[in-house]
Amino acid sequence: MTTRFHGIIGYTITPFSQDGEQLDLPALGQSIDRLVDGHVQAIAPLGSTGEGAYLSDSEWQQVAQYSLERIDRRVPSIVSVSDLTTAGAVRRARFAQQHGADAVMVLPAAYWKLSEAEILQHYRAIGAAIDIPIMLYNNPATSGTDMPVELILRIVREVDNVTMVKESTGDIQRMHKLHLLGEGQVPFYNGCNPLALEAFVAGATGWCTAAANLIPALNQQLYQAVLAGELEQAKALFYRQLPLLEFILKGGLPATIKAGLGMTGLAVGEPRRPVFGLNEPGQLRLKSLLDALR
Repeated sequence: MTTRFHGIIGYTITPFSQDGEQLDLPALGQSIDRLVDGHVQAIAPLGSTGEGAYLSDSEWQQVAQYSLERIDRRVPSIVSVSDLTTAGAVRRARFAQQHGADAVMVLPAAYWKLSEAEILQHYRAIGAAIDIPIMLYNNPATSGTDMPVELILRIVREVDNVTMVKESTGDIQRMHKLHLLGEGQVPFYNGCNPLALEAFVAGATGWCTAAANLIPALNQQLYQAVLAGELEQAKALFYRQLPLLEFILKGGLPATIKAGLGMTGLAVGEPRRPVFGLNEPGQLRLKSLLDALR
């Protein structure tokens, strides 16, 4: 039976020691338990918030395996397996499947600009290597590759296990177009925090968000209000959390979420260099935003 992904999909962080050199897996476990206790509908390890691009292959495998064991199927899991090479992404996708992931997420990251044929072949190769669903991830701000809706839908048609799309361009019209051209048959997920309400109204099946590490109850209340058709309540809930959602995006996901977790009693270290942690003015602003939501 295929796992249904919906609702609030929480990104995990990857905790490090204070010097940034060693993984802190016990802290990762605590952060995963917090997400589960916050009633997210799924958990997504090793994405942008999880600093997957900054880990060695050995570290990536340690974090993937530990995360899946700690999640322990309490909620569905989507592991980000993106890599600069197709071979690397295939290797990671197979590892994730072998260790119990319910799905994988693939961002076509590249140094050289990829043609549409190269992107399609990348997804074909990964799809042929595993049996679990693939979430196609479009985020040109981090990958340097922007996939038009027509290409996304072609990949969905031609690669059987590419069954869902995460759209993070920040352009709500992309979601409307996905819904229209996909004839409402392709589940899509919002990856841009400030668009959460608009995305749900546009038909998004879920919201992939790092904010669930800090304000899971508010995120969940928004989703439940949308499900119930209580749009005025959803609007009020969204605008209440919007200042924090915007701050998280502008301040950088690893830096802001790690700082916020530290403020709530879970020390997870700073991002791995060259990325800096949140500076003092940023920490003061974050604390005031969190205090306002308590």
